Amino acid sequence: MTVKATRTTKPGQRKPRQPKPGWLVYLLRCRDGSLYTGITNDLPKRLKAHAAGKASRYTRSRLPTKLAYTEPQPSRSAALKREAAIKKLSRPQKDDLIGGAPTP
Repeated sequence: MTVKATRTTKPGQRKPRQPKPGWLVYLLRCRDGSLYTGITNDLPKRLKAHAAGKASRYTRSRLPTKLAYTEPQPSRSAALKREAAIKKLSRPQKDDLIGGAPTP
């Protein structure tokens, strides 16, 4: 007995596209009060990696970290450009961006 494969779309019809993951720029506040800036398209997974000490060398020695800010971006390229721009900001400007008082 042979099994026929069934089609989910009609001939000539396109498959529905999976939505592309959105990119985010995020800032973490580390235990020592410093800020870490990064990008991701899967924030929960990235935060777990930071908490496990496997996401970045910088945050590994400054655990625990706390999510301080996120900013959606339309593409990976835009997220990388925004990350670079945020990294160039002074600490008071980053605190203004986050909208919170600086931590000691």
